[in-house]
Formats: sequence, C-alpha cells, structure tokens
Amino acid sequence: MMGQTAVAVKADNFYHQSTNKYSGILSWLLTIDHKRIGLMYMVSIIFFFLVGVIVGVLMRLELMAPGKTIVDAQTYNALFTLHGVIMIFLFIIPGLPAIFGNFFLPIQIGARDVAFPRLNLLSYYLYVIGAVLALLSLVLPGGPIDTGWTFYIPYSVRSTTNISLPLLAAFILGFSSILTGLNFITTVHRLRAPGMGFFKMPLFVWATYATAWVQIIATPVVGITILLVIIERLFGVGIFDPALGGDPILFQHMFWIYSHPAVYIMILPAMGVVSEIIPTFSRRTIFGYTAIAMSSLAIAFVGYLVWAHHMFTSGMSDTARWIFSLLTFLVALPSGVKVFNWVATMYKGSIDPQPPFLWVMAFIFLFSIGGLTGLVLGALATDVHVHDTYFVVAHFHFVMFGGTGTIFFAALHYWFPKMFGRMYNVKFARISVATFFIGFMLLYFPKFIMGYMGMPRRYYDYLPQFANLQMISTIGSWILSGTIFFIVGYLLHALFKGPKAPSNPWGGVTLEWHIQSPPIMENFKTIPTITHEPYDFSQLKEMKNA
Repeated sequence: MMGQTAVAVKADNFYHQSTNKYSGILSWLLTIDHKRIGLMYMVSIIFFFLVGVIVGVLMRLELMAPGKTIVDAQTYNALFTLHGVIMIFLFIIPGLPAIFGNFFLPIQIGARDVAFPRLNLLSYYLYVIGAVLALLSLVLPGGPIDTGWTFYIPYSVRSTTNISLPLLAAFILGFSSILTGLNFITTVHRLRAPGMGFFKMPLFVWATYATAWVQIIATPVVGITILLVIIERLFGVGIFDPALGGDPILFQHMFWIYSHPAVYIMILPAMGVVSEIIPTFSRRTIFGYTAIAMSSLAIAFVGYLVWAHHMFTSGMSDTARWIFSLLTFLVALPSGVKVFNWVATMYKGSIDPQPPFLWVMAFIFLFSIGGLTGLVLGALATDVHVHDTYFVVAHFHFVMFGGTGTIFFAALHYWFPKMFGRMYNVKFARISVATFFIGFMLLYFPKFIMGYMGMPRRYYDYLPQFANLQMISTIGSWILSGTIFFIVGYLLHALFKGPKAPSNPWGGVTLEWHIQSPPIMENFKTIPTITHEPYDFSQLKEMKNA
C-alpha cells in the first residue's frame, strides 16, 4: 500500500504541474485531464454513432420493398460495410471504456487521474486519426469499401475499392485500444486509494479492468492480420489468397481470434454499468459481489477460446467443431451468473424506477434474448441451418446494440448529472426507453423469423415472401432512429438549459457520488481513505450528515 501511495503522490505532483498551461480551445485539445479526454471521446463517438444510424436507416429504406428502392446493389454493399465499420470500430468497441472508463474509473478508485495522462491523450488522437482515415476512404480514388466489416479474403485482396486505407485506419484504432487498456490496468494496480483492496473496487472498475486485459492481449492479433492483408494487396504475397497459394481459412482464424474477444470488449463494460445501476436503484448491496467480479475475468479468459464458432461451416475438422461448440456453451455460464445476481439484487429491494434503471431492465430482456439465441448458433446442427442468415444479424444486434448500445444510454442517463451538473427531463427519458424498446423489437425481432425461413444476410434484394417482415423491420428502424435523435435532443437541451443537479441525485454510494458535480480538476481535495465495503448503503446517512 505504501508503494501505491508513493506512486499516487508522484502522479498527483506531475498532474498538478502539468495542468492549466493553455486556455480556450487549446485547453481542451492539449488537456491531460482524464475527464476532458472522456468528454472529447463522447463528442466524437456520438457523432460517428449518429452517422452509423443514418447509414443503417438508408439500408432499411432500400430493403423496405423487393427490388431497387433508393440505391443499386454496389452502393448497398458499400452502405452495410460502412455501417459495420463505424458501429463496430468507432462506436461499440471504444464507447463505454473510452468515455465512462476514462471519466469515472480514476474517480471510483480514488485517484486524481489515470497513470499515464499524456498517453491517454495520445489514445484519443489515434482514435481520431483512425476515424478520419476510415471516412477519407469514402471519397478517395477507389471509392467506398464493399467487403463487409470483416474484410474476408479473397474478396478484400481482389476488390478494386479502397481497402488498404480503412485497414490502416483499423490498425491505428487498434493501437488506441491497446494504449487505453495499458493505462487502465496500470491505474487500477498502482493508483487505488488507501484502503481500497481489489475486492473493495466498484464492479464497473472490475469490468473495465477485465476489458483492458482483452484489449492488450487480443488486439495485436488483428493488427498483424491487417498488416498481412495490406502487404498481400500491395506486393501480391500469397498469405491468404488461394490463387497465390495462400489460405483464406487462416485469415478467418486470425480475424476471429481477435474479433470474438472484441465482443467482450464491447459487453463487459456494459455489464459493469449494470452492476452499478441495479444496487443504486434497488437500495441493496449487490448480491454476490465476488461472483460478479470473478465472472468478468472468467468471461475475458474463456472468450479467447471460442472464436471458431464463427466458422462451423468453413470446413474445419469435426473434432474442432464440437470442442468450440462446447466452449461456446461454457462461456455462457459466467454471463448467466451475472444475470442471476442482478435479479437477486432486486429481490425485496426498495426499487426506484428512474430512467437509468428502466434502461437496465430493457437491457436484461434484450441481452437475454441475444444470449439464448447465441446458443442456437453455438450448437452445430442449428448453426448449419441458420448460418449466414438474418438469424445471425438479429442475434448480433440483440447482443451488441440491445446489450452494449442500450447500456450506453443507461450510463449516459445515470452519470449525466455528475458529468455536467445538470438534470435532464425525466419524463422525456422514460418515454424514450419505451419507444426505443418498441422500435428495437420491431426492427430486429422479425429478422429471427426471416433467418429461420432462410433469408440470407447482406443481400440487396429478396423474395416476395419476406416483404411484410422487411416492411415491419423498416418501420421499426424509423421509430428507433427517431428515438435516438430525440434522446440526443433532450440531453443537449439539458446540457445548456437543464436545472442544476444535486451532487447525488440517485443516492449512489461509490466514490463519484461523494464529490461535487461536475467534478473539480483533480477530483478530490484530499485522497480518500476507504473504510466501507463496496455498495454499503449505510454510507448515505453519513454523506447527508457530512
């Protein structure tokens, strides 16, 4: 503990000497304040998210009726590739760790900043550079990429579209992810407040910590894969292209060795946010704290071992297929532990159904559907039937958007008063949860039915038998996208004209609720000493008396 305190003091001194050197816009662009970096991530990520939403609506407009509606087949290929690249690499993967991890992880462990403040700023600019390069590929010679976000070989080495630039962009975005993970792990190990052992950390910190290990260990694999594809395109080296003696299945293995753990980069921080919100609005200590903390590490560990369930129809051996199928079922166990413990926490709790809690209820329902349908895809016989159909599209969106995307809004509504010191319209927030849920179910649930009926994914056109379900799905996209812009609207209004928020509007007990809203420059006037167990609601009386 003395070593941790010494490092914390050094970091505090360095940080104090390094702030307030600039004014105006430079005070933001060159800041090393973790909170400001988190807010810059927020603006950038929400911007790209809204672009991805617009692209998704354009795709649904094309699919609202059989035949050509608004774009041709090549443009549709470019649209779904662009939608996937933006939503996966620019929103879902960085969203929760980069915004809320940056803003709240140091505060929740009683630190003044992350361990490497300048490295944190570099991570943000690498994210911006990667995002700009990805968007530049739309207008430079060669035109928008059309391979899908997975960049599958051999198409991505033979396509005449501008593949190398978005691949380079993904490589740079990977570096941003690795540096963020390094920063979080070092911060958790070295800068915890006195008295805060590992099993006194908030569960959001545990989830972000587990995510950071996945970022560090898995991301280099996709970086190497991307470089090999670029080399193959530039120099014609036969690594993956079968026409040159390469192995396209090797690309799939290397891509999914990263991209399936990336699913846990997306969902683990969301699970951490759920574990913060449910105790706060149930007024109960979290049920099974240690089990939830350990399940985060278990998901991160087992998540490395299940990648080939994306490849059951690729021609690998039967032995490999049943082993990966078994591992896929095993990775569902720690997720089930979390859901059970969340529900058990609410049992006999004094529940206050504020907007963040309602978002979490929507999450549990949608994520459970996504998880259970994932087991359908993890079973060999059923996967062969629904592989590469709309069933996979529906499952993916229920897990990623119904899971991570829903909790992104939950976190935004939960921590908005703390981040900005303003309160949003609670009535509007409750309405948005309902319309979001309705739009989501109308948009994505029909895809399960279409997939089971045999509708292949990524197709520009379809048979008339799918027309009614496609129209329902398109109507759902209008409701869902309208709700998203409605949420952005009332939060922007709250940012500038909302009433002043109290320092602890929800009655939370983790450290961020002990300080003023918005937090001061170095978070704490004095570093706190931790004496309570996590989620001890007896603190609330002490906080009121303080």
